[in-house]
Amino acid sequence: MNPLERAGARPGPPFTVMFDGREIEALPGQTVAAALWAVGVVAWRTTREQGRPRGVFCGIGVCFDCLVTVDGRPGLRACLTPATPGADIRTQEGTGHDD
Repeated sequence: MNPLERAGARPGPPFTVMFDGREIEALPGQTVAAALWAVGVVAWRTTREQGRPRGVFCGIGVCFDCLVTVDGRPGLRACLTPATPGADIRTQEGTGHDD
């Protein structure tokens, strides 16, 4: 039994978002982080200095390890940002600005 069945959840139909040019499915109510995790993506940012991969660390919006660029807006926390139909989600390098 999967978690949706266990909780008796009935999400709406899936929709697609783009992640680094690749189409992935998301469910209504999912955050960007949850949608990425669901397809096996666990890192979507690199650190400024050494380019180390980062993804979700705290999962509640306290840290800034899960930063992602969505629709051209850098610095969004993937664990707090809702996935929306057609969103263009990109791996963020450093701050996402021209450093």
